[in-house]
Amino acid sequence: MNELEINLKEINPQEFFGNQNKNLEKIKNHFPKLKIVARGLTIKAYGENKLLNKFQNKVNDLIIQLDKNNFLDDQLIENILKVKGKCDNIIIDKKLIIRGVSGKSIVANSPNQIKLVELIKKNDMVFAIGPAGTGKTYTGVAMAVRALKEKTVKRIILTRPAVEAGENLGYLPGDLKEKLDPFMQPLYDALRDMIPPEKLSSFLDKGIIEIAPLAFMRGRTLDNAFVILDEAQNTSNSQMKMFLTRMGMNAKFLINGDPGQIDLPKKVNSGLKEALRILKKINGIEIVYLDESDVIRNKIVKKILTAYKKNNT
Repeated sequence: MNELEINLKEINPQEFFGNQNKNLEKIKNHFPKLKIVARGLTIKAYGENKLLNKFQNKVNDLIIQLDKNNFLDDQLIENILKVKGKCDNIIIDKKLIIRGVSGKSIVANSPNQIKLVELIKKNDMVFAIGPAGTGKTYTGVAMAVRALKEKTVKRIILTRPAVEAGENLGYLPGDLKEKLDPFMQPLYDALRDMIPPEKLSSFLDKGIIEIAPLAFMRGRTLDNAFVILDEAQNTSNSQMKMFLTRMGMNAKFLINGDPGQIDLPKKVNSGLKEALRILKKINGIEIVYLDESDVIRNKIVKKILTAYKKNNT
C-alpha cells in the first residue's frame, strides 16, 4: 500500500479540517477507497498511486482556496472535489478584491473605488485623493494583500508621516515601536480584517509586511513591493520627493491623502498638493478623486462632509 503525506503548515489546519472535522469528512467521503488520517499539521493517505495523485491535487486546490480567500464552505468544497482537472480560483464578482478573515468579502463599493482598483492594476503609481471614509486606505491595503497572495510582489510596505492630528500628545512612553504604533493603527486595523491573526503576526515578524513611519523610508530602494503612503497630505515637499524616488523595480506605489485635513505647521506646505500639481501629466502616474458619494462609513458621515464642504471649512 502506497503512502502520501501532505503538510498544512502554510494554513490554519483547524480551518482546513472544519468544525468537528466536517470538511475532512467530506474529503474522506469523496475518496472512500483511500485510508485518510489527519494529525496535527499533516494529512496521510494510503492507497493506489492513481487515487493518491487525485487526492493530492484536490487537497492542494483546497489549500490554495483557503490561503487566498480565508474560508471554505460546504458548497465550495463540493465544487472543488467534483470538478475535473485543476480548479482555478476565479473571482466571479468584479467588485470583490479579496476574501478577508472568515471569508469576509472585501469589495470596491463605489464607482470611484472600482476605478481606483483598475488604476492600481494598470499603473505603477497612483494617487488616491479624497476625504475621510471614502475607502482610500482600506481599498489600497486590500489590493496590496491581493498582490501578495498572487505573488506579484514579495512584500507590503505601509507608511505614513507621524504627525499629530491637531493635538499635542506630549511624551509617549515605551520603545520606538510603542511610540509609533498609535500613528499606524488604521493600517493595522485594515490588515486585521484581511489576514488571519497568526499569519499576520508571522508576516510582520518576517518583514513580509512592514509598517513604518515615513522617516524610515529614507535611503532605501523599494523593489518587489506594494508600497502605500497614507495621510500623504501631512508630508512636506522634501518628504514627498524622498518617498516617490524610493520606487524600485517591480514596485507599485499608492499615495493616499485628503488635502482638506492637513495637520502640518502653518508655515509648512503640503508635499501632496505640490506633487499633484507637478506630476499630473506624467505617463504611468494616475490620479483618482473620491468624494462624499464614496463614503462607506455611517451614512451621517456623508452629511457631515457635505455640511463642512458647503461652509468651506
